[in-house]
This record gives sequence, structure tokens and C-alpha cells, in this order.
Amino acid sequence: MENLFTPEAIISLLTLTFLEVVLGIDNIIFISIAANKLPPGDQAKARNIGLLAAMFFRIGLLFAVSLLISLSKPFTTINSKLFEGAFSGQSVILVVGGLFLLYKATSEIHHKLEGNSAQEEEGKPLAQTAVRRGVAGVVFQIILIDMVFSIDSILTAVGLTQNYTVIAIAIVISVGIMMFFAGPVSRFINQHPSIQMLGLAFLIMIGFMLIAEGAHQADVVIFNQEIGAVPKGYLYFAIAFSLLVEFLNMRTRKSQKPVELNSYSQQAQREGVI
Repeated sequence: MENLFTPEAIISLLTLTFLEVVLGIDNIIFISIAANKLPPGDQAKARNIGLLAAMFFRIGLLFAVSLLISLSKPFTTINSKLFEGAFSGQSVILVVGGLFLLYKATSEIHHKLEGNSAQEEEGKPLAQTAVRRGVAGVVFQIILIDMVFSIDSILTAVGLTQNYTVIAIAIVISVGIMMFFAGPVSRFINQHPSIQMLGLAFLIMIGFMLIAEGAHQADVVIFNQEIGAVPKGYLYFAIAFSLLVEFLNMRTRKSQKPVELNSYSQQAQREGVI
């Protein structure tokens, strides 16, 4: 406990907490969009359960660093004239997570703009199917995507300090901050259609970044061209700049009624599901 109150430990705690919150911005966007499928009364429950489960997963992953390091070791190598790569568990998780985000964001954009026209799953309306999946389905999606983000987050934290207790405390504090802000952020996103579209566009950008990061870690070479890493600073700058422009646009069109996007919960209410 004495090591927790040293100047180095306090600085590390503040730095790691800030880092976890910044890296969790994309997580909050995904959580808000995923929980929007549920009835209003279940959205907060899904967000909190998902974030708590993700917190325990991150802490468990922290104290299993040896397992995390083993995931960075290649388990298979592909070497051909057109494609080369040495894939590890970590790179595969990043690529699969990126593909999942691309699929999720694209399908959400399609639903919000096109509705459920000619979209049915086993003869059931799309909203009915989505609502019946319930809290458990949304929580599973939140945990799944957080597993992808946790790998990079934990490795970065361990690179900053070897004090695992400080890292664990930073994780708990950052998750508490995200739980506090997830509700207001979710309501703000749902009330402004343009922000919803921006959020989904951000998820597509993050999906591409994860795929590029996974390919870079696997040393993928396609047609003699190496896949380089995408600096995260560029991504966060693009997100911040887009939000700034949109906030300015919102101020100039206060009197205008925003367009209405399709919502799973509203559609379910129209269909009598909830």
C-alpha cells in the first residue's frame, strides 16, 4: 500500500486513468448505439452490466499478462508471392474485431436510413427480433468489443508502469467515469440524428484502424507493400474536428426540426412488441 502514495504512483494513476478514458471514447459510442436497440428501461442496465463485466475482464487480463504476451507470438505464417504474414492471436483478434465493427456500423446505418423494408429474420420484423434478443445480447456485444479494445489498452498500461495495483485502480476509476457519462452521452446521441451518423462513421473508422493494426502486427505484406500502423492521434483528431464542426452546425440550425432516423425501440413500439 505504501507504493500507492508515492509521487510516481499518483502520476501514473492520473496518466493511466486519463488514457483509459480517452481510449474508452469509442467504447462509449458503441455502447450507446448498441443499447439503443433496447426499451428505455433496459438501456441503463445493459450499459452498466456490460461495463462492469468488461472491467472485471480487463483486470483479469491485467493479472494474466503472460497469457496476453503469448497472444503476441505468431502461431502461423503465410508466405506466398502475393501475400505474406505471421499471424498471432492478438493480430487475429484485432482483425476480427475490426470486421465486426464494420459489419455492425454498416448494418446500423442501413437500418436507421432504410428501416426494415424487406428486412425480416425468419419471418419476424427486424425490431421484434432485436428487442427479443434483450439485454443479454447487447451485453454480449459490449463485452465482445471491449475484449478487442482491452488488449491494446492493457499492453499500453503495462508499458507505462509495472505497478499492477495502480493499473487496476485506474481501470476501476475509468469504468466508473464511463458508467457516469454513458447515460448522458447515449441520450445526446439518440436525440441528434447527425451525431448518430457521425458515431457510426467513427465506428467504421475505428474498424478500419483495428484491421490495419492487426495486419501491421502480423507484418502483412500484400503485393510487396507492407501494411503500416495508423497513428491513433490522426483518428482522435478527425473525431474531435468532426464533432466540433457538427456542434457549430447544431447552433446554426436550432430552429430546424431534425430528421427522424429509424430506431429499434420506436419501431418495436409501432409493431406492438414493447
